[in-house]
Amino acid sequence: MEADNRDNVLIALAMVFGAGASTGLGAAVVFFPSIVKLASQRVLAASLGFSAGVMTYVSFVEIFIKSYVGFEDAGYERSQAYVYSTFCFFGGVVLMILLNVVVAKLLGEDSHHHAGPVNPVSQQQHQRENNRTTQLPSSEAKESEDQQDGGSAKGSDDDFVENLPLSNGNAPVVVGDVGGDSISDDESPKDKEEQRKLIKMGMNTALAIALHNFPEGLATFVAAVDDPSVGTVLACAIAIHNIPEGLCVALPIYYATGSRSKAFLWALLSGASEIVAALLGWAILAAVVDDATYAALFGIVAGMMVIISIRELLPTAHHYDPEDTVVTYSFIAGMLLMAISLVLFML
Repeated sequence: MEADNRDNVLIALAMVFGAGASTGLGAAVVFFPSIVKLASQRVLAASLGFSAGVMTYVSFVEIFIKSYVGFEDAGYERSQAYVYSTFCFFGGVVLMILLNVVVAKLLGEDSHHHAGPVNPVSQQQHQRENNRTTQLPSSEAKESEDQQDGGSAKGSDDDFVENLPLSNGNAPVVVGDVGGDSISDDESPKDKEEQRKLIKMGMNTALAIALHNFPEGLATFVAAVDDPSVGTVLACAIAIHNIPEGLCVALPIYYATGSRSKAFLWALLSGASEIVAALLGWAILAAVVDDATYAALFGIVAGMMVIISIRELLPTAHHYDPEDTVVTYSFIAGMLLMAISLVLFML
């Protein structure tokens, strides 16, 4: 590792830590249930689209170019450098797809499923009938205000947490209407079987998100070590979409156990894999000094981030915004912000 890059290691680790810890912001809803009312399906869709725009643009314009230049610096001819960086890029894509398959196998899910259920409305209605829980198990939780216009199942912003699909394509997390009216005791998840199902749901979600976050942590670390300015924007984009992931982990565990601390801790741990990935990246880069290894790593990271954006973030965003009122614009806004940042850093 070059001397300049060594100086950036602590900065890079701090960025990865901040991005991973952002899952705790989503999990904080178990302490403040009213926070859910501040969010909406459009806000969630826009944040995911924005993150996808940042990650896609920086992957193609900055990180892939670093891979190409790195191979040139390693002594390869221009044509060879481009071929090798391209191979590494698609190698990263394949690695990410294989990781998704492994996660699906571990959780017993269909690896062909993407960000959300094929028919989100019917899936939501089916899950409501079997798993309906409409209020956090807290004596001080407030009853919601009357839903406007009857609060339809498909369009109500207050219902956005009822069917939070995992970004890596596993089973949707059904957590009910947090702000809804109280339900009768016989509908609440008090029996052992219901608690077991909810705990399993939360644990599976934590595992899936932890594995999903691993390449993101590696990508952030590698980018930040080479260029902290790029790493900063990338870390912010990852932190934005880690927030709803923390919510996915915390709520079902809270419903099942009634423990805010356990729910929050599990959500926080799901983001810890980004720190582990950063430490692994540090170990690799510290042991390797040749430009070719740097170049290969940049190419792989670029491919991973692009497939995460295309296969996970954008489909999930469109799940919450089927009319595409904000996703495309937020995606472009994310690319524009990344472009402006890179231009300013060049000046």
